[in-house]
Amino acid sequence: MPRPFYLAIEGVIGVGKTALARLLQPRFQADLLLEVFEENPFLSDFYADRQRYAFQTQIFFLLSRYRQQQEIRRDNRPLIADYTFAKDRLFAHLNLTGDELATYERLHQALAEKVVLPDLVVYLQASLDVLMARIATRDRPYERGMDPAYIESLRQAYERHFATYDATPLLVINTDGLDFVRNPQDLAYIEGRIRTALSAAEVRARLAEAPTDISEEPRPSPPRTLVTDFLALTEAVGALGAALSADPTGTSPDFRRALALSRRCLERMERVSATGGSVIEEA
Repeated sequence: MPRPFYLAIEGVIGVGKTALARLLQPRFQADLLLEVFEENPFLSDFYADRQRYAFQTQIFFLLSRYRQQQEIRRDNRPLIADYTFAKDRLFAHLNLTGDELATYERLHQALAEKVVLPDLVVYLQASLDVLMARIATRDRPYERGMDPAYIESLRQAYERHFATYDATPLLVINTDGLDFVRNPQDLAYIEGRIRTALSAAEVRARLAEAPTDISEEPRPSPPRTLVTDFLALTEAVGALGAALSADPTGTSPDFRRALALSRRCLERMERVSATGGSVIEEA
């Protein structure tokens, strides 16, 4: 039986993290953990004068996010969050320098050790034009004078962060051509990709937890090549479902590619199984 998962959605201001978390909640029958950014008394001042109010804003966010993270439980219902604790440090390095950054780093290091990591992080990408349009659409008072240069620097910081991210399984989804708030097919596409990634993460987690001490006499594990191809098949089937959600006719190039990959994975698994786990690697 699958265990309850902890899913965190990340991305730049305006990309749609909270909207997606709310839309996915009933589909996954999950609890929600939403960032309480509006409680930060320095936020509006920060957007008006970032240099002057950056330290106060960042420390408040750090402590607020840490307090929320301490409420996370991994043994009840699935949980969907619209942020990760790691994002706080990303913002800090963008807005703080010198002694303020050094002070922040010491505090962050002490707190981060006690934070629960997600089972999967979903990084929503978007171009600057799309981000600015979405920020304008939601029309929050303190965001009306948002500097595009700041959003672009933040977007690039997120790209650098996730280019080398390896703390947890990661799913990257470009949302430039998607409107998951108004288009049910786009939402179904994202849901399909997330379900696939969660299934693969569950398999990897169970493999990592398998006993390694020979005195425990563990049950035989499937051959590593078979496990690897099973994970590839899981991802291919997820892509297949996502493509079908976007185009129910099944005629899109994405659907045909995913279908061909699914076939190849199944064929390879059959060969591995028939040879007892030994198979000649394909060129």
